[in-house]
Amino acid sequence: MRIVSLLPAATEIVALLGATDHLVGITHECDFPEVVRSRARVTKSALPDTHDPAAIDTAVSEAHEAGVALFTLDEKRITALHPDVIITQALCEVCAVREHDVRALAAKLSPPPMVITLGGESLDGIYDDIRRVADAIGAADEADELLAGLRDRVKHVHETLKAAQAPRPRVALVEWTDPLYLAGHWGPEQIKRAGGLDVLGVGGQHSARVHMDALRASDPDIVFFAPCGYSVEAAATEAKRCLALPAWRWLMESGTQVWAIDANGLTSRPGPRVVDGIEAMASIFAPSLFSEIEPWHALRVQ
Repeated sequence: MRIVSLLPAATEIVALLGATDHLVGITHECDFPEVVRSRARVTKSALPDTHDPAAIDTAVSEAHEAGVALFTLDEKRITALHPDVIITQALCEVCAVREHDVRALAAKLSPPPMVITLGGESLDGIYDDIRRVADAIGAADEADELLAGLRDRVKHVHETLKAAQAPRPRVALVEWTDPLYLAGHWGPEQIKRAGGLDVLGVGGQHSARVHMDALRASDPDIVFFAPCGYSVEAAATEAKRCLALPAWRWLMESGTQVWAIDANGLTSRPGPRVVDGIEAMASIFAPSLFSEIEPWHALRVQ
């Protein structure tokens, strides 16, 4: 079987199902696990190569108004790879190639590959996506083992917090800074399962643009800077930049904990590592109950 993954989360799912040897094509963004980096890259991005959030937002808006895709497929290379399965998504056109572009390409191939579309917006939805991939590639037993392990880890966090009657801190998960967005989808659920209370985010819905006054009035105890797709180092740099701005001065003066988190690995991708994100958040919310946070997962900024 030959698999082309058009979503970093899907690449991680395939790898953790033990099917790396079948993975022949990946996106320009796929970087985990290390072994996949040798695979053919079959997508390109039209976004500017910068961590300037305003510049990226402007590019996204202009592309949307012009009807231009943010990500393009290397049709020639995909054709040459002769995929049996192509995995795509239907959740966010800002994050990955558009589903209808993938299906249009698949229809041109002979024989046409099976197209698997992922769209989990919650932890259970992500689990369902793992099962969907497993069923398509003949890895049902591996999925049983993987899913059991993920559920056990989440259960351990819950039972530890419950036994200690740990207080729930008020938390904001900043998914973009200019303009300001707070995470939706699985983000609020990650916070809840880690022992926190999301002050404004709504689980299972698209990430929401909010006014700075609303974030300030929500009185968070902890603010995570987790711009979509940013590494922990890039998130920390962005957090420090924001805290130096007048609009964010209230956060500097409030005594609120400010953390930069590895959004690229722990919060942005709807794959198995969202559970790593839950564990990382739990270590921050209740440090006396869990292992010390790993610096490649999150860094304290304030």
